[in-house]
Amino acid sequence: MSNIMFFSIPAHGHTNPTIRVVAELVEKGHRVRYYSFEEFREKIEGAGAEFVDCAPYQPPAPEDLDEKVGKDFASLIEMVVDTTVKMDGMMAKEIEDFKPDCIVADSVCFWGKLFAQRYHIPFVCSTTTMAFNKYTAKLMKQGFSEMITMLKGMHRINEKMEVLRNHGYQVDNFISIIQNDNETNTVVYTTKMFQPMVETFSEKYCFIGPSISKEAESYSVEQALAEKKQIYISLGTVLNKNITFYEECVEALKDMDCRVIISAGKDTDISTMKKVPENFDIQPYVNQLQVLSATDVFITHCGMNSVSESLYMGVPMVLFPQHSEEAAVATRVEQLKAGFRLKKDNAKHIKKAVSEVLGNAEYKENARKLMCDFRNSGGAKEAAAFIENVMQR
Repeated sequence: MSNIMFFSIPAHGHTNPTIRVVAELVEKGHRVRYYSFEEFREKIEGAGAEFVDCAPYQPPAPEDLDEKVGKDFASLIEMVVDTTVKMDGMMAKEIEDFKPDCIVADSVCFWGKLFAQRYHIPFVCSTTTMAFNKYTAKLMKQGFSEMITMLKGMHRINEKMEVLRNHGYQVDNFISIIQNDNETNTVVYTTKMFQPMVETFSEKYCFIGPSISKEAESYSVEQALAEKKQIYISLGTVLNKNITFYEECVEALKDMDCRVIISAGKDTDISTMKKVPENFDIQPYVNQLQVLSATDVFITHCGMNSVSESLYMGVPMVLFPQHSEEAAVATRVEQLKAGFRLKKDNAKHIKKAVSEVLGNAEYKENARKLMCDFRNSGGAKEAAAFIENVMQR
């Protein structure tokens, strides 16, 4: 039996794929201690891991968080460094007590990587997006405003690198923190078929496909049996308070012979929306995989987790990315012809995009091909075996 530490950020798309991996490791007899945040406690403990709350060590989120997500890189680096420094003393005691044989940390949870380096512990990066290296990073085409924000924040980034050095962390620059090279053991939650430029990654990258719950694996694909077409709309769990967009969707789809389900987010005030037609069902939260099992078109923000679940169910998409990372995912779906990118977020273009996906069988055919690829990948079992292999080297 080995002791394994997991680290993740407080985000569903980064935590959820790891839960099944944790359950597999626990089932194999390993002890897992997971450093996360209170809203994920139930899932983590349900997988058999020990939960440690990191909230006391996380800096308060800025009031304009929604505007900064995926855009203000300097704020991300500041949060990472401040969290690392605040956790430093606690982690020294935790590592002495727990004696981990391996640290597994989300690709954005840089403090896990820094702790592994500092204490010379075998490290595995958990990448819930597509894998990015110096070649694929070029696919994340930043907008002009994002580039300006990045340049303006460089002095803040450099100051934080100096803070890390003063606390004993050997970092050259911020690139050395955020970029994994071909020597970094990395679990990637997609397949080689979906990964762009897969030939540029070494054998230390393990492409396992989506990590889906055991319950969801039993869902059958029901689209062909439905009397009416079903459209599902979700903008994820972060940038989802877009009432204007939901109202444009209502205008676009109110007269279509279809059922429309919107997952608007638990903090979105849907009471402000205008009259909702009878063919619409607007909820704060749904069981996404279950809804997708009976969906014909998914209008999505293109978060990696949502796209993976859509393709796992063989559902083609209308692509509406919100920032550069999601835009890279959308581009890959476009390349594989499993989705159509929304040109403008108004009713006219929404209706046109949905009609295009519904009316062109090629989108569904390609989504089904990727479904077969995703379902035949190794999943959580392969990830657990990969982590075990890292510990045995």
